[in-house]
Amino acid sequence: MPAPVCLVTGSSGLIGSEVVEYFHRRGFVVHGIDNNQRAVFFGPAGDTRWNQQRLMATLAHFHHHELDIRDRAGVAALIAELRPNVIIHTAAQPSHDLAARVPFDDFDVNAVGTLNLLEAARQHCPESPFIHMSTNKVYGDGPNHIPLVELETRWDYADPAYAHGIPETFSIDHTLHSLFGASKVAADVLVQEYGRYFGMPTVCLRGGCLTGPNHAGVELHGFLSYLIKCNLEEREYKIYGYKGKQVRDNIHAEDVAAFMFAFYERPRAGAVYNLGGGRENACSILEAFQMVEALTGKPQRYTYVDQARIGDHICYYSDLRRMKADYPGWNIEHSLADIFADIVKAWEVRLKANS
Repeated sequence: MPAPVCLVTGSSGLIGSEVVEYFHRRGFVVHGIDNNQRAVFFGPAGDTRWNQQRLMATLAHFHHHELDIRDRAGVAALIAELRPNVIIHTAAQPSHDLAARVPFDDFDVNAVGTLNLLEAARQHCPESPFIHMSTNKVYGDGPNHIPLVELETRWDYADPAYAHGIPETFSIDHTLHSLFGASKVAADVLVQEYGRYFGMPTVCLRGGCLTGPNHAGVELHGFLSYLIKCNLEEREYKIYGYKGKQVRDNIHAEDVAAFMFAFYERPRAGAVYNLGGGRENACSILEAFQMVEALTGKPQRYTYVDQARIGDHICYYSDLRRMKADYPGWNIEHSLADIFADIVKAWEVRLKANS
């Protein structure tokens, strides 16, 4: 019996590369789509060729495809040829801020690229689970309208209805999204619609702060990885508004990949889940400074800009109860302390190699 086939878009990125390795370990032949567009968006610091080369050198059953998901004919031809058993879509223009400078690229990658993949899947492998890496930015700045309480080092929800975090039922309407958030809303709704209208097994995973040791963090994307890199290089980190008390829930890329595998094994049509670290893995920027300083012994250099990013969340952590109820075998395995330690170690190795 031939090995199952997994197709991963954005395969050289943080989540994509983790998914490649995770499914490869489980006996899949893995095909990755990536064209290093991250380097176009973010410059040399965003380059992911090193990750592509690492995967190609270490995984016997990994195959790289230099393909842009905006290439509709190319995407259709590849999916027709492979007829994968599962499609995992992690490719994106991922920056909240950059989108306003490249609105057409942002929408064409995030929304149209997703449509290209969905339609090719419907034509050639409609029974295969389609797993889409969405974002919590589909909620826009709606979470900012929840009453908050200011604590010494962070903001938190004052409304007990959100004691577990933001649920999937939270509204995506009547909020300020940023153009990135809007393009991801379009993709998110398309993935849901292909599941509900055509009965395809699809899921939108609305990610919190996805992170891990393979993250090439830059200022415009990859908060935790970039913060830790700044600390190790003794470079200045800029805090944008909210007193540095803004909160994010952090989830290790391996925990993301593990949930994707759980969905592959028991797919649903048109599913939506908030996938983050939850309350237990949440921290503010000020708290992140404290944690990295304790690991490296280096004080965090920073400046404060009294202007928050447009549409940025003051406090956000994911309510994980629905996904844990539907997939009780899945859980967060990497604690916040584990995540910090892994990223510090990875950056130390990477920076030493480049010195």
